[in-house]
Amino acid sequence: MILVTGATGFLGAELIHQLTRSGAYVKALKREHSTIPSRIASNNAIEWINADINDVATLEDVFSGVTQVYHCAALVSFRPADKSRLFRINIEGTANIVNLCLQNGVRLLHVSSVAALGDSKSGKMITEEDFWEYGTKTHAYAESKYEAEMEVWRGIAEGLDAVIVNPSVIIGGGAGFNGSGQLFKLIKEGFSFYTRGATGLVDVEDVARIMILAMQSNHTAERYIISAENYLYQNLFKEIADGFGVKPPTIEAKPWMMKVGWMLGKFRSLLSGKSSNLTRDAIKSSITKSYYDNDKARKTFNITFKPLSQSIAETCSALQFK
Repeated sequence: MILVTGATGFLGAELIHQLTRSGAYVKALKREHSTIPSRIASNNAIEWINADINDVATLEDVFSGVTQVYHCAALVSFRPADKSRLFRINIEGTANIVNLCLQNGVRLLHVSSVAALGDSKSGKMITEEDFWEYGTKTHAYAESKYEAEMEVWRGIAEGLDAVIVNPSVIIGGGAGFNGSGQLFKLIKEGFSFYTRGATGLVDVEDVARIMILAMQSNHTAERYIISAENYLYQNLFKEIADGFGVKPPTIEAKPWMMKVGWMLGKFRSLLSGKSSNLTRDAIKSSITKSYYDNDKARKTFNITFKPLSQSIAETCSALQFK
């Protein structure tokens, strides 16, 4: 029996779609008031269970008969105000899943993030050998994903059978305008600015496909970067704009401009009580060039990634009339 946490999320829903399409039966965890994506809502191969990964008592019953766990549940946020929630959900929640997998002899696939790998060292490609490092300017989301991954490595040291995947920015129409979809929404609405940063991107279908291959393999105590291609934000924004048939951003957002924007947003948030989307961490990410090496996953699982130009075009098509 397969258990999937974070089952109603963008990645979790795609993973379940692929698992059940191949004939698997799945226990799917969701929060009580979460909306089940329409593409899997009427799937009879799914047993939906209301549970919280921070509620150990409830989780103990869920693990009955389970042999494999895909741990997709996580909070993604760059807002400093969410630090305590990030730690509780991403770190403590993962620790609970690890402990229950150990107690029940269950194989675990943990969805980490490239955020847990840290920044590039002297312009080199980032690989599975890299880890996030503590610094004076703590990035709460990256720290939470790093510490969550450390819980998995702690479990492995105690005998846990587990593999870890580190996806880069995941894109696909199923995200809607949430997560990476916010970027597509921004460009669709005529955003005029681009930054000099770069990052890795990957199609959600590829992430789910490689997760299944990793789970079904005999590999353990390994981690794999899942990233199709590295893109400059300027080029990414242009391709998204082309996909929507709108004018691409033409103005470079200099770091000083973004800092001014951050200060203005901070001031507005004090007056309105609403958090600003432009945070220090978001600014840092947008101007940093992070290039990820996908050789290990590509060679281990003998896979070819979907071209990002195709993924971007498909995502724009899916979101065109939303």
